[in-house]
Formats: sequence, structure tokens, C-alpha cells
Amino acid sequence: MTSSHYFVTGTDTDVGKTVACAWLVRHLNADYWKPVQAGEDDGTDTERLQQWADWPASRCLPNRFTLKSPRSPHEAAKRDGVKICLDDFHSPSQDCPCIIEGAGGVLVPLNDEDLMIDLAKKLGAPVILVARTALGTINHTLLSLMALRERQLRVRGVILSGPADRENRRAIEHYGKVEILAHIPVLESLNAQKLDHVKAEVLL
Repeated sequence: MTSSHYFVTGTDTDVGKTVACAWLVRHLNADYWKPVQAGEDDGTDTERLQQWADWPASRCLPNRFTLKSPRSPHEAAKRDGVKICLDDFHSPSQDCPCIIEGAGGVLVPLNDEDLMIDLAKKLGAPVILVARTALGTINHTLLSLMALRERQLRVRGVILSGPADRENRRAIEHYGKVEILAHIPVLESLNAQKLDHVKAEVLL
């Protein structure tokens, strides 16, 4: 088991990042942090993770920003009359692993200048990219990997989310030159026991 933190981002919104984070906190016995939460009417990602992973609130760090609108962080912040700055964020200092979940995809804006990828760069944690298995994932995943590497971020690997697709997986591994860390299938009535049945394919 490692004491590393990981920054979890996705190829798109609603790609399965929070499910992947719920699996990771259980797999690594890690803390969880969602720096920017955009939208809270249907509950927050932190609340969903606590429920799905059966994870105590004491293992979840408070959001740095909790924004009302389920929009891109830059727009949600504007509607709330606040400004998100990179200097508002600092990497968690605890010794145990921490799973840090981004908002939306790799290039989602935080403000007029900075993107989610800039936050990942500032926090300095290796990146885990969550990608769908469905049609379109090859292009979205390769573009996301390209963007991360252009910013000289260390990509630890990809977690696939959705029904198995062997050829899409092979393409991501081959063209993306990346390891698949795990494949999380569609899990009905998501809970900790079902998450525990998902096996890691690469040691973290």
C-alpha cells in the first residue's frame, strides 16, 4: 500500500469519477477530497461516496468550494459571486493516501485563466483518468492523455467505467501507452460489497 495521493479526473462529466473514487478509497484505505463541488441540489459527490463506499465522514475532507449550480466550475462560481483561484488550494498534508476528485473533465475551466488540469498540476499528485468503455472513448481518452502529458503530469493509469469492450480497451492501452488499473462495470444498487468485488489489475 502506498501513501501517495492521486488526482482523479475524467474524459467527460458523469463518466464515473465518483464511483471510481469510491472504489479507490476502499482499495487503498484512503481519505477523500472533492476540492470543487458544483451543484448540490441532488446531494454532493462527497455524500454519494460516503454512501456507496460506506465511508466515514471523518475520512472526507471538506470541499474548498461548494457551488450551487450544476455547471462548469467557472460558471457556477460566477453565478455564486465568487472567484476560484489556484492559490486557494493546497495538497492534503496527512500521511495516509488521499483520493482527490476533480470536477468534470481535464480541461474544464475553474476561472478565466485556469483549467482543472492546472489544479492537478498545482496539487502535484499522480493522475488517474476515468474513461467510458463505450463508442467515442478512444478519441476522448487519447485527447485527455495528450493534454495531461503536455502539462508534464504523471499519469498513473486509466480506470474504465461501463460495459466491457475488449477492442476499445486494447486501443486505449496501445495508442495511449497507458496501463488499465481497473474496469468497473455497471453496478446496480451500488454499495461497498459490490465495489469490493472489483479487482485491481495493477498494484497501486
